[in-house]
Formats: sequence, structure tokens, C-alpha cells
Amino acid sequence: MSNYHPSWEPFIGSAVRQYLPGIKRHIGRDFLPEDYFAALRMPHDQVRVLIVGQDPYPTPGHAMGLSFSTAPGVKPPRSLANIYAELASDIGVTPPEDGDLRPWTRQGVLLLNRVLTVQPGQAGSHRKIGWEHITEAAIRSLNRAPMVAVLWGKDAQACAKFLADVPVVTAPHPSPLSARRGFFGSKPFSQVNQFLQAQDATPIDWRL
Repeated sequence: MSNYHPSWEPFIGSAVRQYLPGIKRHIGRDFLPEDYFAALRMPHDQVRVLIVGQDPYPTPGHAMGLSFSTAPGVKPPRSLANIYAELASDIGVTPPEDGDLRPWTRQGVLLLNRVLTVQPGQAGSHRKIGWEHITEAAIRSLNRAPMVAVLWGKDAQACAKFLADVPVVTAPHPSPLSARRGFFGSKPFSQVNQFLQAQDATPIDWRL
């Protein structure tokens, strides 16, 4: 079963012990992804950018435990396709054919969903069963420098209160329903790098 890097234990261990047993009882054996703590295997001190997602892709074979990312070889879902379009518009990066965002994580970009599992075929099905307490603890622990948070959509933007000392890049969610209401043209990738450089930190190479 999934587990997280030990460096997160001081920050989330208490919440995991309190809420994970009930979460497991609720989700049973029919959930996605199996590797639900994948994002938190990045060592805590390596995180420099946080991108908050909602919950995993509900299509079997798509979710891999990283927000917005798909398993290798999977065509980008519509929200990620919009992220790729903005990536190209903002900094001229040609997007790949699939939705695998792991090259970002190797540079300290934490791709963390607020809810870490979903019932297959039912988006949002595991909200309010305890995951939010665990991910809140993880997000609060990142209220430090150097750090930049990327919060797309109202659910993610609600996390800004956990990050009072962190520069925040916000925009509407990149979903097809809201991307044209301000996500396109928001230039999040160049903004992140500007905030990192202002903190004397190395910018992210966003190429995939």
C-alpha cells in the first residue's frame, strides 16, 4: 500500500493516524489510485512549488497520485490539455503527447490533490471523508521559503489561508468550464519563476 516519505511524518503523521483508518474503511478496495501517497514521497525539504489539485482522475488507468498528472502514455485530459496550452502561450514550451508531469516533481514541484482517492467513474466521490485534514496538514507545513503556491479554482484557492507567508499564483480552474474565464493568459509558469527568483531560488525548467 502507498506510503509517504518519512520527512513528512512530523507534519502529517498525527492526521494520518487519526483519519486514515476511517478513510480506508470508507473506500474499501475499489478506489483510484492505489498509490495515493505518491506525491508525498518527495522529501519535504525539496518542495519549492506547490500545485494544488482537487481529486484524482476517476478514469481507470489515468490517475497516478500526482495532481493533474496522468500515468505515462495517457492522453492529457481536458484540464491538462488547457494547462499545456497555457504553458505554450506563457513560456513557449511545446507540450508532450501524454500527461506525465513527473519531470516537474524532480525539480521540487509538489503535485498535491486535496483529496487523494476517488471511486472509479465518480469524480468527487471521496470528498469529506478525512483526506482534507491530512492534506491541510501537508500544505500548512509548506508555509516557508523558498516556496510558491499555484492555486487554480476556488477549491484550491481556499488553501491560501494555510500559506500566509507564501507567494501565491491564482487563476480560475483550467477545466473546460472555466479556463476561458481567466485561466488562459494568466501566465502562471513565468509568475512562479519570478517569485522563486525573488527568493533567490532556482527557477523551474517547465519543459516536459
